[in-house]
Amino acid sequence: MGKELYVRHISDRATEDDLRKLFSIAGTVGSIHLITDLETGQFKGCAFVKMASDNEAKEAITTLDGALLINRVILVGEARPQKQKTGKPGGYQGKSGQDNRPGRGRK
Repeated sequence: MGKELYVRHISDRATEDDLRKLFSIAGTVGSIHLITDLETGQFKGCAFVKMASDNEAKEAITTLDGALLINRVILVGEARPQKQKTGKPGGYQGKSGQDNRPGRGRK
């Protein structure tokens, strides 16, 4: 079971292939996901890199945290689990002051 890493401060000139070549120093790279802005598609300077094993992930953190990639010093750490979102999808919570539970709404 591999570990996912979070990589920050990546140059906007870096490509997925650049990251794959760099992280292959520490072992087998399972996948790379470059983070882009949903509206503009612009690269945000960070990525998720999944290594094939936990040991390779630890090696990548030890070896590559603070490494120079193109023109930037990158930061590499273990990715945190995604936070659970609360509330209803879309953000609409109903009319203000109205309780939608049975027997509790306005009359």
